[in-house]
Amino acid sequence: MSVPVPPLIAHVIFRLDVGGLENGLVNLINHMPSDRYRHAIICLTDATAFAQRLQKPDVEIVCLRKSPGTDWGSFRDFFQTMKRLKPCLVHTRNLAGLEYLVPAACAGVSGRVHGEHGRDTYDLDGTNWKYLTLRRLLNPLVSGYTTVSQDLAHWLSEVVGIQSSRIRQIYNGVDIDKFHPGIGGRESIGPSGFIRPESVVIGTVGRMLPVKDQLTLVRAFILLVSQNVEWRKLLRLVVVGDGPLREEAMKLLCQAHVEDLTWFSGEREDIPELLRGMDVFVLPSIAEGISNTILEAMATGLPVIATQVGGNSELVVDGQTGTLVSASQPSEMASAIGTYLSTSERRSVHGQASRARVERFFSLDAMVQGYMTVYDSVREGFPVTASVA
Repeated sequence: MSVPVPPLIAHVIFRLDVGGLENGLVNLINHMPSDRYRHAIICLTDATAFAQRLQKPDVEIVCLRKSPGTDWGSFRDFFQTMKRLKPCLVHTRNLAGLEYLVPAACAGVSGRVHGEHGRDTYDLDGTNWKYLTLRRLLNPLVSGYTTVSQDLAHWLSEVVGIQSSRIRQIYNGVDIDKFHPGIGGRESIGPSGFIRPESVVIGTVGRMLPVKDQLTLVRAFILLVSQNVEWRKLLRLVVVGDGPLREEAMKLLCQAHVEDLTWFSGEREDIPELLRGMDVFVLPSIAEGISNTILEAMATGLPVIATQVGGNSELVVDGQTGTLVSASQPSEMASAIGTYLSTSERRSVHGQASRARVERFFSLDAMVQGYMTVYDSVREGFPVTASVA
C-alpha cells in the first residue's frame, strides 16, 4: 500500500539570506513533522549559502531572479512555478511577497496565507498610503494572516483595517538546546588577549544596516569608556555581522582611540559560541518585528538591553530580564549598560530570568504548532482564529 504524500506549502520570501525572517522559516521547516507537510521556498530574487541550514533534503528552492522595481516577468515565472508545484497553500511574507498572491490565485492555489514579520526599511511606521492601499486591495485574496508580534497584529487590525479575528499572532521559537548558557563560565572569543578574565563583554549580533543602528551602540560604548578609566580597562565591545555601517562604526571608534577595545567579527556561523562569550547583549535597532537574536541571547542566559520598538517589549521584561531604552539615544543606552558593569549579580539575576522566560514562552514546538494550526484551518476551509499570547 502506497504512503500518502503530504501536502505541499510554498513559502514566498524576497531572498534566502541571513536574517530573522529567514531563520524563522528555516527553523519552521526543519522542525515541522515531515508526515504533515512538505515545503518549497520561492525566492523572488536569489538564495545564498544560508540555504544549507535546511536539514530536509526534499525542500525545493526556486529563485525567480526578480529585477528591481516592477518585474512583470517574475509574475509570469511565479504563475508557472505554481502550476508546476501545485501547492495546497502559499505563504507569502512581508510586503515584497504580498502581490504574488495574485498569480497564486490565478494558478488555482486556494489556500493563501500572508505573514508580517517586521517593518520595511522604507516604511518604518507602517503608514505609507501607497502600501496601505495595496494591502487593502489584496486583502480579499488572503485566507488568513500571521504576525510574529502583538505590535504587528495591532497594526494590521487598527491601521491596515484587517478584521482581527483573521490574524493569528505566533512568536518565533528558539532552539534552547543549541542556544544555552556556558558551562564553567564565559567562552573565550575574539583575538588572543583581547578579553581578559576580568573583562565585561558587551555584544550585539545583526546585519550592519541603518535599521539595526549599531552606531548608537558604538557611541554609547565610546561614552562609557571616556567617562571612567576603570571601565576603559574592563569593557570590551563585540559586534557580530557585516554591512554598510561597518566602515562608519570603525571610523567613530578610531577617532575616539578605542578601536583596540572592540572586535568586529564579520558574519559568522558560530553564533551560539559567540553569545556564550558575552556578558550583556544589546540590540540598538530603530525598528523590529520579533528579534531572533534577542531570543537567542535570552536562551543563552544573557541580560538584554533593547530599544523600546516593535515587539522588543514583548520579549524583554524591563527590570527583570533586561532593560528597555529609547531608540537612537546613546547616552540612555550607555547608562543602561553602566548598570550592568558595577555588579555581576545584576547580570546573573537578569540572565537567569531571561533563560527561564524563553523556556516557558518561546519554544520551537509552540511556534511549529501555531503555524500548523493555521495551515490546517486554511486547508479545511475554516477561518484562521486569532491568538494573543
